[in-house]
Amino acid sequence: MRNWSRAGCIHDPPVGGPGQLVNATLGTGFVALGLAASTTGTLSIAHGLLTRNQRLVRLSRYFVIVLAVAAVGQFAVMERALITRDFTVAFVAENGSHKTPALFNVATLWSALEGSILLWVLVLVGYVVAVVRRFRDSLADPMVAWALLVLFAVCTFFFLLLAGPAFPFAGFQPWAGFDGPGPNPLLQNHVLMAFHPPVLYLGYVGFTVPFAFAIGALVTGRMGEGWLVSTRRWTLLAWGALTLGIMLGAWWSYEVLGWGGYWAWDPVENASFLPWLTGTAFLHSVMVQERRGMLRVWNLSLLSATFSLTILGTFITRSGVLDSVHAFTESGIGPMLLAFFALVVATTVGLIAWRGDEITRGGEIESPVSRTGAFLANNLLLGSFAFVVLLGTVFPLLIEAADGSRISVGNPYFERMTMPIGFALLFLMAVAPALPWGRAGGELLSKRLVWPASAGAVSMVVAVVIGSRGWAPTMAVGLAGFAVAGAVRQLLLAVRARGLRGLTGRSSGGMVVHIGVAVVAVAFACSSSFLRQAEFSFDEVGDTASIAGHTLVFNGIESVALAEKSEVRVSVLVDGELQMPAISTFPFGGQTIGTPATRSTIWDDVQLAVLSVPDGSGSTIIRVTVQPLVWWLWFGGGVMALGTVLAAVPGRGSRSSTTAETAEYTTRQQAPA
Repeated sequence: MRNWSRAGCIHDPPVGGPGQLVNATLGTGFVALGLAASTTGTLSIAHGLLTRNQRLVRLSRYFVIVLAVAAVGQFAVMERALITRDFTVAFVAENGSHKTPALFNVATLWSALEGSILLWVLVLVGYVVAVVRRFRDSLADPMVAWALLVLFAVCTFFFLLLAGPAFPFAGFQPWAGFDGPGPNPLLQNHVLMAFHPPVLYLGYVGFTVPFAFAIGALVTGRMGEGWLVSTRRWTLLAWGALTLGIMLGAWWSYEVLGWGGYWAWDPVENASFLPWLTGTAFLHSVMVQERRGMLRVWNLSLLSATFSLTILGTFITRSGVLDSVHAFTESGIGPMLLAFFALVVATTVGLIAWRGDEITRGGEIESPVSRTGAFLANNLLLGSFAFVVLLGTVFPLLIEAADGSRISVGNPYFERMTMPIGFALLFLMAVAPALPWGRAGGELLSKRLVWPASAGAVSMVVAVVIGSRGWAPTMAVGLAGFAVAGAVRQLLLAVRARGLRGLTGRSSGGMVVHIGVAVVAVAFACSSSFLRQAEFSFDEVGDTASIAGHTLVFNGIESVALAEKSEVRVSVLVDGELQMPAISTFPFGGQTIGTPATRSTIWDDVQLAVLSVPDGSGSTIIRVTVQPLVWWLWFGGGVMALGTVLAAVPGRGSRSSTTAETAEYTTRQQAPA
């Protein structure tokens, strides 16, 4: 909330009348329409399931049309209000400005609490529409109907947020000459702000779909693998979008904040990383269930945990319980989110306990030295990783809630606790693809692993020769080389068997993702281990400085006035290339932030951040950060995104089902309930 009242200023005459409140009125109507449609749809499906009235369940196809109209309508109205600078809408008055550039004016919608919920609802309803479209011929199937009930119930909750504590269409009476402050300067200083949140939401919200089908499977007792097959690509899409969203967020942080890093174990960063960890574990263990009929409790628990963690992450981000560059201001939304989180956890735990005897049946691990055993170990490690991150994230909140004390858990905790887990995961990622699903013999393993292991050893030697010092980055390079070689071996075998078509499908796509993960691991380890940072003072044009083999030449200062801000730019030659970091001042309240400049190559990055400029006389102080291999972080993220796409494309000869129960499920979908 800014420093004015939503009711306007009593000392200045308001401008505009009721006719100018059209956006607020329309938006309010769409919120009410969405709440009515989601609530009525939830009740209709529930009544249809209880009375076995298929007609009531099939009405969901009409309710979802109304939901779509409401979600798109309220989103479009708010964008229209922002684009036209309609300050009679309080959200626009608090976050919009005539000085905000067009792209960031559109992105202003998700830069603040109420607008972010609008985007969340739009994405959620989009998924519900896609589900109804995909299963339009089997809406009366009990499992699908229960999944729809869960989806509609989640929609109802978020529309309740919009109608209550996150209401975005409150009215405001602007006075003559009024102009809003615009979004937080940090949120209008880089183009990635326009893309990072929507992509992240595609992942966050996307896990609602497999969660809903998991609840449907628990309620109906269909504990086989059919629901996994039906939601496989939905889960993959959500995971891939969340992966890309996290990488874009790290890139944005690196380019905008100017502290020389891209990941700080910030609680809000962790809030998105936690469901990624449990979602990754689920994608691996689901393969064990499909092939061996095992880990059913584990998979249901992982999927429920992933959805629950998205709600917990939303609470952490939007409740105002912590201070973070990523977090929104304090609001009344927190108690509702926390209550919803508790309801989700209680419901899923209760259902799993209720079906305990049925879902614990399954096969056994023939040998720990098998792909099944490796996947189980992988899941235990990912679960441990998630627990460590969760503990470090929520512990300060628990302490503050208990006695009011404010503490922080810093990077040393996360780095020391997660490093050994990360190394173990890299090792398993290298070994698991070479293991058979059944018992593995020593001769078979030596044949399959000799080349990848040799590649890992060579990688370590090369790393030491070119300057790697310290056991952690050197080991990361060796294990990553081991993992990449193992993945390449699998891809070559697939291409030899099926041609280029062998690069598609879940198995080959997963190998491409593994390559991306290995590249990111090496870049993360090396860039953080070999970071060099120093501050330099420049007094006159031509002053020079050196750091990590790079030469800097001070080339002067210039002031630039733009429509939305004014900048003091510092001209510096980095190895002969012109870079212009700046200090930017935004008009509202004279907010000043740094705008770093980065010279990026495949070998290293040199980032310049202006700390101070002379006011008449004095020195220009610049912080210079040199990090190796940062470029490979973004490249590795792109490889992971490519692997996700390849995994979503069916491979030739892929089985549509893995057990007899899957076929039974398909038959039951086509038959009337």
